[in-house]
This record gives sequence, structure tokens and C-alpha cells, in this order.
Amino acid sequence: MNQYPLWKNLLVAAVIMLAGLFALPNLYGDDFAVQVSSGRYGKVDLELMAKVETALKAESIEYKRAEIDGERLLVRFADAELQLRAKDVLSSVVNGDYIIALNLASTTPAWLAGIGGEPMNLGLDLRGGVHFLMEVDMDSAVNKALNTYGSELKVLLRDEKIRYKQVQVVADSLMVSFRSIEHRDNALTAAEAEFAQVEINVEEEAVVPTIKMTLTEVAVREIRSLALQQNIVTLRNRINELGVAEPTVQQQGDSRIVVQLPGVQDTAQAKKILGATATLEFRLVDTEHDVQDAVNGRVPANTKLFHHRDGRAYLLNKRVMLTGEHIINAASTLDQNGSAAVSITLDGKGARAFSNVTRDNIGNPMAVVFIESKTVTRKVDGEIVKERRLLPEVINVATIRDQLSKKFQITGLDSTTEARDLALLLRAGALAAPIEIVEERTVGPSLGKDNINQGFKSVMLGFVFVLIFMVIWYRVFGAVANLALAANLILIIALLSMLQATLTMPGIAGIVLTVGMAVDANVLIFERIREELRVGNSPQSSIQAGYAKAFSTIADANITTLIAAIVLFGFGTGSIKGFAVTLSLGILTSMFTAIMGTRAVINLIYGQKHRPNLSI
Repeated sequence: MNQYPLWKNLLVAAVIMLAGLFALPNLYGDDFAVQVSSGRYGKVDLELMAKVETALKAESIEYKRAEIDGERLLVRFADAELQLRAKDVLSSVVNGDYIIALNLASTTPAWLAGIGGEPMNLGLDLRGGVHFLMEVDMDSAVNKALNTYGSELKVLLRDEKIRYKQVQVVADSLMVSFRSIEHRDNALTAAEAEFAQVEINVEEEAVVPTIKMTLTEVAVREIRSLALQQNIVTLRNRINELGVAEPTVQQQGDSRIVVQLPGVQDTAQAKKILGATATLEFRLVDTEHDVQDAVNGRVPANTKLFHHRDGRAYLLNKRVMLTGEHIINAASTLDQNGSAAVSITLDGKGARAFSNVTRDNIGNPMAVVFIESKTVTRKVDGEIVKERRLLPEVINVATIRDQLSKKFQITGLDSTTEARDLALLLRAGALAAPIEIVEERTVGPSLGKDNINQGFKSVMLGFVFVLIFMVIWYRVFGAVANLALAANLILIIALLSMLQATLTMPGIAGIVLTVGMAVDANVLIFERIREELRVGNSPQSSIQAGYAKAFSTIADANITTLIAAIVLFGFGTGSIKGFAVTLSLGILTSMFTAIMGTRAVINLIYGQKHRPNLSI
């Protein structure tokens, strides 16, 4: 009466065995490793591995083995001390085309890795690292868009031969003044045809003929969204350049970004690279006017006063020859004198423009201006006010000797470290809008280890207490439920490993909750079987009725919890998603083990007997 067909029993056994196989990699530990990844031009091959091994042997640094894993070279060590020594050595041996990073390498056997067996990833709170919550300056993004519209408008007015007095950003609008009403009206007609996402109105109260250009709400929303997404992409590029394994970069709300860097302990370096808003400008030096007059306040038209990092003043043309937006690659290197330099590669548009302007200015001096944006905090009337300031400085002035094109070098840098950081920022791209770190947390590796131990203990304690209760209360049926609970844990771990999900402390909390919830279904089934026995039904029919009648209640309870978990995953961030993932997987696996798994075992124990004595 209570017997599964052979295929069903085989299916249950196959699922449990497969889950055990894919959960197995989590029993193996990790090796301390140094990861060498290829940059834009570096290639990971046997030649590189031989070079790395030679360097380590020369410094008497013992390592377990070196191996090429896809696009990276992993060198394994016995402890963290050897790992750190090796990183310092390799950083000086391989050039800027490679990224050196600390990592943990799985010790999963080759045969298991060959079938796709990989341990699950550990989150920041378990592995250690840094957590940043960053606020994107959306006002700067909108102002930048307005300035762009202003530049495009100037070009349009020049092409249409419409004379204007001034184009400037005032508050959240673009104000354009003209010499006559006729010019204003002509500009209004041309601008309305050209700029669809801008509201253009005549400013009636202005002293001189003026039009006011304001971004539409749709345009503002689009600018904010694009700025946030571009910043996320740029941050990911910078993190990849840093060589952080398994980072997390995700949106939070409308203007914030969460960045988690597992394994990173140097928060100063991480903050410096992630928060830097820097770019380059190439300008011609004005040699016709006296710099000292400009220092004294008499700055000639079409020029701007800049200062070198050593304090010297330079008068540069307002017109920018080239900006960092056209840089597609940058690498730290050394010039002919052995000083730090950055090798620049431009895109096609930038190369053509730069080639033309340098051809026309051979023999004239050109300055490279490094512009960094920083947040300055100060007190105004007792309140903390944060201001965004641009800090431009001339890093190099050189005479144009030849027509420059796609590739050239920037010299005049203080150190190889500065060259490396500048190259990294230029490679990764500029942020669409400045960001500010509003929250910072550091999790040490020892704390992460403690979290793992405490999480493991919590799961085991909950598991053991449930085991004891079920055996005492439900006897043989309770022991069967305990087997299903153990299988449920194995299935959860296997799925997390197969999906390469990241396990966090909230994720462990979800597993602990699942341990308690997994037996709920069996409690409902077993209590229903007891009721059937009390009203005088036979043992076999009681088992049949218990599983059949309790199913709808179990399904309803689990489906509602699953809906809540899906909502948490959809609208939550970070740790909430981790909890939702383990809870969702736990619900699905518990439905399988608690209903189909326990039924298969109960059928094997009591299904062959006509009137068995049920131990429940």
C-alpha cells in the first residue's frame, strides 16, 4: 500500500548522492595564495610561471606549487607570512601589465574540480575585508550635463552666426544672454529644434535679452540614473585593477553604492583609489603674456592661471587640447632618464584631434594638468558643510618637438607609486559624478574566522537539539525526520556551491532558521498520522492519510514563506539578499526531503508489512 516505484527511490538516492558530491569541496581547506592576473597586454603563460618561480627561489621563499588557472597564475603557500613576502617580491618582478593580489585558493582535488565541484564563496563578514557605502553627488552630475549643453549651444550659435554675450550655469538652469532681441529669438528657434530634453523659455525680467534653459524631469532622472550606473562600472574597473577577488559592487537606493572588498585590509589605499575623481587636461602654455601680471590678478582673456606642484605659476590657454576621456590605456613605466612616467594610448577621435593640434604647435610648450576633485568639510555657523573642490596642478611642461598621435608619455611624476596610481585611474575611467564615502567598516580576518566558528556552532547546536527532540517525541519516525534534516543541510550547501553563491552571516542565520522550519512539515505529517491511528485507522492507511492530508497545509505555509523570501531578495541589498537566498533554497530542499525523502524511508521500513507496529 505504501510503496514507491523503483524509479522514485532511485531518484531520491541519486539527488542525495549528487548533493553530497557537490557539497564535498567545502570540507577541504584553502591555501594562502598570490594571484597574478593579466592586465590589458600581459599574458599568463608558462614563461610567466617560470619567471615567477625563479624569483621566489632566488629569495628563498618556499611555495607549495604554482599553477595556471584560466587567465590567472596561482602560487600557493603554507602560511600568510610567506604569502605577503611573495607578493612584495612578485610586485617588483612583473611589470605593470599584470595585477598582483592576495587570495585564498581552494584545495579541492583535481578530479572533483574537473566535474565542477567548487566550494561556496565566503562573504565579507566571514572572510574579512572592508565595506564602503558611497554617496554619489547627483547635483554635480546635473551641473556637468548643463555645462555640456552650454558647450553644445555655443557651437550651435557660432554655426548659426548668432551673436551672444554670455552662457553660464545659474542654480539648476542655463542662462544665455544676447546683444539684441532678434538674436535671442533666432537662438530660441535654433535651440528648440536642437535640444529636445531641455525646456527653453524667454527670461522676461532680465535686463538684457536672455533665454533660460532647464532640464526636463525626465532628463534629470536619466542623467542621475546614468551617472549612478557609470560610477558602478568605473568602480568595478578600478577594483579589477586592484586585483580583489570576489568583490561586491551594487546599487543601494537612488544615489548610493555599496562596495565590499573581501580580503582587503589596507583601507587607505582602497579609499584613495575608489574615491578618486581625477582626470588629465593638455593645454598650450601662453608665452605672449607675463605670468607675474596674472599672479598679481591681471589674467589675460582666454587664459587661466595654474600652479605647478612645486609652486611655479603657469599661464595656460583656456582651450583644452585633449582631455582624459579619450585615453583608452595607461601604463606606468620609466622614461629615458629612469624617472617615473605614464605611457598613454588614445582612442581614434582623440588621436586625430591631438595629432592636428600638436602638428600646428611644434616648438610651443604644452602643459599636462592633473585635476583631482576632493570633498572639503568645514564649519559654517556651527553646522558642518561639505564642499566639492577641484584641485588642478601642472605635473609636466614640455616643448612639442614632433607631431604626437596615438601613443606618447607623460613625465614629471614624483614616484613610481604615483605613476602606477595615475595609470590605474586613467585605465579604469573617470567617475561620472564625484562620490563620498559616508560609511566605512573593516572586518579583520580573525573576526571573520570567529564568525565562521560561531555560525557553525549555531547551526550544529540547533541541529542537535532538533535531533534530540524528534527522536524522543516521534521515535523511529523522528529518526527518519533527522535523516531528512541532515540531507536537507547537504542539499543547501551543495546548491550554494553549485550556484557559487556567497555565504554571509545572515545567510547562516537563514540556514539555522531552515533547520527549525525543515522539521515543521514532518511534525504536521506525524501528528496527522497519530490522529488517524487514534480514530482506529490501520497503520498503512494512517501513513497514507498523514502524508496526503498534511500536504496542502505544508505547501501553503512554505509557499507564503517563499514569497516573502523572494520579496526580500528583490528589494533587499547585501546581507538581506544573503538571508533570502539561503531561506529560499532551504524551503525548496525541505519540501523535497521532508515529504518525498521521509516517505521513501518510511515506505522501506513499514511498507512491506500488513499491520506494522508504528513507532511514533
